[in-house]
Amino acid sequence: MTRSHRGTIFLEDGKVLSHASFTGDQHMLRIAAPQAAVRAAPGQFIHLRCDDDIPMRRPLSIQRADSQGGWIEVLYKPIGPGLRALKRVHEGDRLSLLGPIGQGFRMPPEQGARCVLIGGGVGIPPLLFLAEQLAKEQVETVAFMGSELPIPYLNQPSEFALPTPAGATHNLSLLEDWGVPGRLASNSDLPGCYSGFVTGLAREWLKKLDDDQLKRCEIYSCGPAPMLQATQALARDFNLPTQLCLEEYMACAVGGCAGCAVELHTADGPAMRRVCVDGPVFDGYEVYPAAPG
Repeated sequence: MTRSHRGTIFLEDGKVLSHASFTGDQHMLRIAAPQAAVRAAPGQFIHLRCDDDIPMRRPLSIQRADSQGGWIEVLYKPIGPGLRALKRVHEGDRLSLLGPIGQGFRMPPEQGARCVLIGGGVGIPPLLFLAEQLAKEQVETVAFMGSELPIPYLNQPSEFALPTPAGATHNLSLLEDWGVPGRLASNSDLPGCYSGFVTGLAREWLKKLDDDQLKRCEIYSCGPAPMLQATQALARDFNLPTQLCLEEYMACAVGGCAGCAVELHTADGPAMRRVCVDGPVFDGYEVYPAAPG
């Protein structure tokens, strides 16, 4: 079997360029990693050694990458000893990382497609990377992001008109800068947000599209499993293609241990796939097949 990931993952000794903290114990880390940065694609991740005394690396989704500046950026919450140790890292420190790893999001195959991004919590970072890439390639995009914590990015009243419920007025400033219309959702009464789950917000928007508009849509999503299940149910209701970026516990993260394997329901029958190198992005209909009957 071809190992398509061989020769594409690099070991780097990255210098910490910045390390910022946000409300809700959320942290953003920017690392100099020129080999990973020039090859990184939305949906991929890095495997980071958080501390010299903790040999097990941690997988973190790539939030942004700058091939010219030679840096990558990740967002994390310090859950577990590894990421708690990462909180102690300062600007100028060195971190060992492997990356970029995985099969990322596939660009829409047809001209005129409209990409609908649905992200929740720590699933927001890879979709920001995707939104930036789609904006550069001038692909029509709309983004819906949800969080129960204050979203660790500047947000503002959107300049883009979207047929969304009253109260959903704000978008992430980065998306506004890139020309990507979007709205935010939360169950925590955050200002400018739709009150409810992000999938509910996306559903309200999709309901207002006509058949021709719906035919152009494809959903790209990342977030916790319950949100991805709700996203796939939404896609099935509107008969839309989906790409889902899965979150899974990983040990080696390079395909050797198969500890992150999940069962997919392919055209050839059930098949086990490794989230780290066969994914983390998969066809949503293979991840969550239609219920029998």
